[in-house]
Amino acid sequence: MMRPLHQRRTFLRQLGTLAALGSGTLAPGCAQRASRPAGTVPEPVAENPFDTTPENQAATFRNMDRLFPTRDIRRGAPAVPLQRHERDLAVVGIPYAYRDRQYTLEDYIRRNRVSGMLVLKSGRVALERYAMGNGPQSRWTTFSVAKAMTSTLVGAAVRDGSIASLDDRVTRYVPALRNTAWAVCSIRDLMTMTSGIEWYEVYSLVHGSDMLRFAHAIESRTGGAVMELLRTRDRTADPGTVFNYSTGDSYLLGAVVAGATGENLSDYLSRKIWAPLAMEADAYWLLDAPEGLETGGGNISATLHDYGRFGLLFLDPGSALRREILPAGWRDEATRPRTAVASYGQVDETPLGFGYQWWSFPVGEHALPFHDGAFTAHGIFGQFLYVNPKEDVVAVVWSAWREAWDDDAEMETYALLGGAVKQLQK
Repeated sequence: MMRPLHQRRTFLRQLGTLAALGSGTLAPGCAQRASRPAGTVPEPVAENPFDTTPENQAATFRNMDRLFPTRDIRRGAPAVPLQRHERDLAVVGIPYAYRDRQYTLEDYIRRNRVSGMLVLKSGRVALERYAMGNGPQSRWTTFSVAKAMTSTLVGAAVRDGSIASLDDRVTRYVPALRNTAWAVCSIRDLMTMTSGIEWYEVYSLVHGSDMLRFAHAIESRTGGAVMELLRTRDRTADPGTVFNYSTGDSYLLGAVVAGATGENLSDYLSRKIWAPLAMEADAYWLLDAPEGLETGGGNISATLHDYGRFGLLFLDPGSALRREILPAGWRDEATRPRTAVASYGQVDETPLGFGYQWWSFPVGEHALPFHDGAFTAHGIFGQFLYVNPKEDVVAVVWSAWREAWDDDAEMETYALLGGAVKQLQK
């Protein structure tokens, strides 16, 4: 059996082969949204986001609601516009070094098929760039960045008393998991991806892929199909003893929040975060079936500014708004490794560790340059939501990588963001 340490990245590298091998494609899920101006011709998109061309990939990522069932995440009062920072990174540039070579911001954008980039310093815009047909109103899917938002909803449910404790068994809130291998798992086990439940987030003709089965369950357009898939998974380790990257764990966190609050995730996200933070646009979340449950492990589509506003929630631990939304100390609890098996350098062939669905940069003497105490959420094809509380910086990167994951591009992104932090220290 493949070691859990290597499962996810192997899966991500191989993900693009699914369509070519004739399995795992995702069929169109729902009709095009009605908000398109009358008489306009929709831009061409692929039938599924894993089987795109260089020409239609960006259009596909900003039109996921044309492929799948979705639910709106409603904004509240009109947004207060983000102000400009006095230091404009587009003017001063972002020089950075990677693999003993010097690069510029323009190099990074070109080399990594960047379709959008936002850097906020002290809540003000130091850089805002769009490419590949995107603009300020574009709503782009960031795949697994949604995991961090689902984690945050768990925190909100703890804060408002809907969830009594992260040590509660998941069956308290998701009765469908009774009499399954999940019955002994706590919410905390799911948050740290140490459930010990079988989940091969890897494509293999020998082992098969649970992500492929997950995709087929959504493709069936059958309510409850994803939950039934999860009910069939077996236990491979005791809870808390093994880290295994699992979108199944993340999906069930969404089910926990829905069960605890009695609301769907989109409405709860709107009520607790999207409206209070005065987001500038409605977002939307992919569903597991028409009128079904949100896929807690991925696929929220929102504007660049609104991703940035979500990141700002994690900068000031003393803000009155955050005290209303999240438990005291939640940021540091959620964004640092909580288990030895997910500590820095122990998972996924990366120097980062894993907290509550957030990836955490090393701290102190082991810190990467300019990233001490930072944390990030990321998604396939090069999506990043980066938060650096020490430097008061939030960054969002949208990309259309041609591979599902690229280790070199990931590390180059951290080098580029480190260069941005350095420039903003001046």
